[in-house]
Amino acid sequence: MTALVVALAAGAVVGLALGGLGGGGSVLAVPALIYLLGFDPAAATTAGLLIVIATSLTGLVAHAREGRVRWRTGGLFGAAGIIPAAVAGALSVRIPSGALTAGFAVLAVVAAVRMLRPRSEPAPQAGDGAGAAPAGRVARTGAGLGAVTGFLGVGGGFLVVPALVTVVAVPMTAAVGTSLLVITVNSTAALVTRLATPTALDWATIAPFTATAVLGAWDGQRLAAKVPTAALQRIFGAVLLAVAVFMLVDAVT
Repeated sequence: MTALVVALAAGAVVGLALGGLGGGGSVLAVPALIYLLGFDPAAATTAGLLIVIATSLTGLVAHAREGRVRWRTGGLFGAAGIIPAAVAGALSVRIPSGALTAGFAVLAVVAAVRMLRPRSEPAPQAGDGAGAAPAGRVARTGAGLGAVTGFLGVGGGFLVVPALVTVVAVPMTAAVGTSLLVITVNSTAALVTRLATPTALDWATIAPFTATAVLGAWDGQRLAAKVPTAALQRIFGAVLLAVAVFMLVDAVT
């Protein structure tokens, strides 16, 4: 019963992060699965991808209904990351759990710092935004983010959003929704290769975690329309930084 309550609560937080910020959900999901629900790092990152895919799709639908998704830009980012995500996902299962946890913790620190110190948004560009930067640069950025997604089992939204804003000049309101498209594509590519390697997954925990994450994504999308994005980023950033420091200390001790 305790594990069920923890899974439900953690899922709700993950859903709020993904729905409201377009990222940050997976970097909270994986630590929760490891430290609160007893998953090993390999199983946690695989389960994290499952949870993030379902939650991102829910958030994507909600943002698309409001016209806040740049489909062409998100498609280019996502397509460029498919192969790197798949390759990195296959390699990650061969990495020692301690190294995987340490790498995840370092990435979580980076994500927390970005959330605590959000960058200013550049002036909006006309059109879809895909032409605001050279296609090669956009593709390279998408490939790099895809590799991160596959290797560490994170959606990478906390990196996709600033990349869309700064590299492609997509307005923040559209970057959040567009990032969910990229997360869904990259996470699915990474998950396919991971599932090719047998991994024991606790579906009795993953199912309720995912269910409340999906519900939280709807609430997060509505919350984002009422609360300034910067305020949401600082709240989740503070929580994530504390979790990341704990993981890093645990990995090196």
